[in-house]
Amino acid sequence: MTSPYLEASEYIDWQHPQVLAKAQELGADDADASATARRCFEFVRDRIPHSLDHQLNPVTCQASEVLIHGTGYCCAKSHLLAALLRANGIPAGLCYQRLSRHGNGAPYCLHGLNALQLPEFGWYRVDARGNKPGVQAEFMPPIERLAFPISDPGEADLREIWPEPLPSVVKVLRGCRTWDQAWGRWPDVELIPMVRVDAHPCKSA
Repeated sequence: MTSPYLEASEYIDWQHPQVLAKAQELGADDADASATARRCFEFVRDRIPHSLDHQLNPVTCQASEVLIHGTGYCCAKSHLLAALLRANGIPAGLCYQRLSRHGNGAPYCLHGLNALQLPEFGWYRVDARGNKPGVQAEFMPPIERLAFPISDPGEADLREIWPEPLPSVVKVLRGCRTWDQAWGRWPDVELIPMVRVDAHPCKSA
């Protein structure tokens, strides 16, 4: 059975000719999965400008759109990285964080990144959103060097690894035409509060 983390899909469309060609270029027949993964990561991080940082249109969603138009929000860039990795036979999924939009509490929003599976390390998270002053994400397995630390009580690492993007993310990326419209509608997710359940001693008969 094929792993869902290797499949091509509507948004992780790695079988698109241009995505497949770029993946093959970055793979370069390298048997070292970590070396291939690093090249894919650095290509998306450094060569695909972040839509908000650079105020670029159009708003992209499918991996092929991100590659063709050369821009994407964090989540869209994660779709492209997943596609490039899967095309090289490296299992890859999508991860999310809940972050403060302005770095000082509410409001909050989702941030997209990736997890990939390496033979020597297992699942490893990377963030190809793009570096800038104050943001320095790196590929250093098994050590995570993500773009944003969790530093606010309302922020959270959402540790699930999704084979497909969240519907709320797709809705914004598909429903907006300009970078500022997308940022104004960027989705959040409600955190479920942890409830402590105290154990009660058993009553003797």
